[in-house]
Amino acid sequence: MLGTSLLVVPNLAFAQANNPFGINTTPRKFSIVNSFVLEPSEDLAQLWIPLPLEATYQKVVRISYEGNFDEAYISNENPFNTKILYAKWEKGTQKRELTLNMDIVTQERSVNLSQASNSTHYSDEVKEYLKGTKHTPVNDTITAFVKDIVKNATTPLQKAQAIYDWTVLNMYRDESVKGCGVGDAMRTVVDKVFGGKCTDISSVFVALLRNAGIPAREVFGIRVGQSKISNACGKADEKGFANVSGAQHCRAEFYINAIGWVPADPADVTKVRLAEKLSNEDKKVQDTKAYMLGNWEMNWMAFNYARDFVLTPKPTQYPLNMLGYPYGEIGEDALDYYDPKAFSYSYISQESL
Repeated sequence: MLGTSLLVVPNLAFAQANNPFGINTTPRKFSIVNSFVLEPSEDLAQLWIPLPLEATYQKVVRISYEGNFDEAYISNENPFNTKILYAKWEKGTQKRELTLNMDIVTQERSVNLSQASNSTHYSDEVKEYLKGTKHTPVNDTITAFVKDIVKNATTPLQKAQAIYDWTVLNMYRDESVKGCGVGDAMRTVVDKVFGGKCTDISSVFVALLRNAGIPAREVFGIRVGQSKISNACGKADEKGFANVSGAQHCRAEFYINAIGWVPADPADVTKVRLAEKLSNEDKKVQDTKAYMLGNWEMNWMAFNYARDFVLTPKPTQYPLNMLGYPYGEIGEDALDYYDPKAFSYSYISQESL
């Protein structure tokens, strides 16, 4: 059975950024293939696959899908307007297969922090990202915690810089954490255990910003190509091919008036530091830290901002913590999206060099 195909003509416009890594504004094109083979079962099988969002820094050129599903469609009927491919296989023993093909064009994302306004008046749409969620709460405990971090800051950007500095200097990457981590900011602050993976680090960053009155959100996505910063931030072979089945990565954004959404990635600073056995004083860590506030290297594809929400159609298990990975159920049992082989799925990416 063939699915629909979505064709979009890319229209890219980006800002030039100075950086020490040789990252430039040349567009990058990636072809990504997501393959799913669910095991035979007498139970109903359902699959929800996150799709890339449309943004100034990435354009979706093509999406198509095919397989032996009984029903499949693309929808964004959820609180975060998150685009999802939903597929369903009725009860039966046949092997359930689906292949998703995507072409995407990206380019380095950069903003000019010198344009920041001191205004704290936000639109209703932006105010949504001042509200607390289960995993990034706004409450007296975290508000008191962040007040000490931003005590010498007066403007929103100064507060954001102080929170970013604290996050990078105090949090660390813990390789024992499964997948991207749970991202429970309250537990991190209360227990004062500042280790984790990208979702844990980004969620603490976002929670601190919201409790300081700065709109912020996590952005879930996946690495799709070679990084010029470090292999820890994405790698591919000499022909631009990469198996990215386990390359999901969570970044963050915060809102500053007169600039808009500011990209940030404190988690990758901690990853470079650990992977290359460096300290905070090493020049590469300092350069990475400076670059990762206000810039994103776009060897990465963004999916959505969704946290603690209910998928459509409603699955057996809800709400979902995040949608950076595919989510699937066979009968009433959720598949382990942290384990591509057991799920089973594979993601591959080919960059056009």
